[in-house]
Amino acid sequence: MLGKYFEIKRSKELNGRIEKAFGAKNALGYIDLSKYSGPYASLCSRAVEAQARFAQTKNDAITIGHIENALQREVAKQSASYENKMVMLGSIVSGAPFLGLLGTVWGVMDAFGQMAFQTSASLQNLAPGVSGALLTTVAALLVAIPSVFGYNYLLSSIKQSILELENFASSLMDRIELEWKA
Repeated sequence: MLGKYFEIKRSKELNGRIEKAFGAKNALGYIDLSKYSGPYASLCSRAVEAQARFAQTKNDAITIGHIENALQREVAKQSASYENKMVMLGSIVSGAPFLGLLGTVWGVMDAFGQMAFQTSASLQNLAPGVSGALLTTVAALLVAIPSVFGYNYLLSSIKQSILELENFASSLMDRIELEWKA
């Protein structure tokens, strides 16, 4: 969770730098993209590459279409990067309570199994097994509860980041079309 949190935070910082560069410059061609990294910088690089590759067609509609396609592919790639490792965290969130339940059932079963070999059934004979079973449940809940909150927070942050990425790509395409026609 912490690794994903810092990854998202770092991406936002890098994206903020390229947004600041766009605010200071009028045209995409005046920004030295080699100085920037991150998802937004990747979008800009793919757009510039597509523009340079298809500019020789002398057909604005084809060139614009190719730039849009390049941006869509890069948005999909960056979205997948944002969502990377979330399946593992989701599995932990959903699986931890079941592991705790399994530990509880196993421990209680073991405690009753041990009592079968005792000459008398008493609370002193049953308590250690039940205590171990409940300890397993507590351990699983200590993993599951923070994981649920962390997972939901990260999922919300990722959805927001993907939405911002798509909006930036749209804004970038608008900017390219305006620069292209100018």
